[in-house]
Amino acid sequence: MSVQLPRTFPLATIPLADAVRMQFQLLECTAARFEGQQLFEADAGVVPDLGRPRTTARVEAVLADFFGAEDAALVQGAGTGAIRAALQGAVGPGDPLLIHRAPVYRTTAVTLRGLGVRTVEADFNDGAALRRALDSGEFGWAYVQHSRQRLADSYDAGDVLVACRAAGVRTIVDDNYAVMRAPLAGVELGADASCFSLFKLHGPEGVGAVVGAADLVERVRADNYSGGGQVQGHQALDALRALTHVPVMWAVQSQVGAEIADRLAAGEVPGVAEVRIANAQDRCLLVRLDRPVARELPAAAARHGAAPYPVGSNSRYEITPLFYRLSSSSLDDAPELADRTVRINPMRAGADLVIEILRRSLHDLKD
Repeated sequence: MSVQLPRTFPLATIPLADAVRMQFQLLECTAARFEGQQLFEADAGVVPDLGRPRTTARVEAVLADFFGAEDAALVQGAGTGAIRAALQGAVGPGDPLLIHRAPVYRTTAVTLRGLGVRTVEADFNDGAALRRALDSGEFGWAYVQHSRQRLADSYDAGDVLVACRAAGVRTIVDDNYAVMRAPLAGVELGADASCFSLFKLHGPEGVGAVVGAADLVERVRADNYSGGGQVQGHQALDALRALTHVPVMWAVQSQVGAEIADRLAAGEVPGVAEVRIANAQDRCLLVRLDRPVARELPAAAARHGAAPYPVGSNSRYEITPLFYRLSSSSLDDAPELADRTVRINPMRAGADLVIEILRRSLHDLKD
């Protein structure tokens, strides 16, 4: 009997009308922090008494305003760099850190190992188990991944953050793949910090953001005083420009994904046995095939115009649909899916193109 896909609990998305309002709100925040020609100018270096470029500071202020946070810092290293910077400002070697009982995203595991923290797991899907861990009084900080670590994860990040706050435990949220797609980011749900990649939001390579409590953001800045470590003004402006179309772009993408799922579930493409919408890192379609050709499908789809592997998972480079294997953390949790399941993200394309690429690719792989 073939392996079944687990039931998934995808994060809520922002309807298109709300995404338009979010986009307009971002521009209102921008206009409040920039004067005319400053949007066409960018400085560089460690400006005296500021410690970073003036343009970078203005963009940080826009992000803090937009997310309703006390402060924000742009950092190098994209999402991984943002998570590392926040955790380094919060915990030290040997300190306990509460995390979800699930495979940790690979780059985050490297960060945790490098910091030397003592991670303690609790199942965030089980509210009682989470409260027992929090009631132990052992933790000063918890780390929460907003997107799913396991395909069957069902916890609500807001509920987890409320429980942590009630127990006096501060929180850092990995908001990669969720920020500006889910209705509220971690910091808007009560976290002490949201960490995310601006590269995954169509920004320049290597730029990340830590948005949240002033004391934690200040520690991030203090640890990153070097001029070579700064996000320069032109990078910050490039990231802000990209953000101005992301909410609407992602709302459209979510609509397209839902349409594809409905059409595949209705049997439009022979060879598809099952489909799920999931946050398997990014929001995507999990497509289980009726034959074990999942490992060959990305290369076949690439011959019909698909992207065969991610660059930043919704970066500016990825415009055609992505056909790819499940994420490493998902396969760590469910290795039996490797031969028959692919993930598909429509990126900027419509449903017709995605379905046609899938149809042609499966035809090419017929015995």
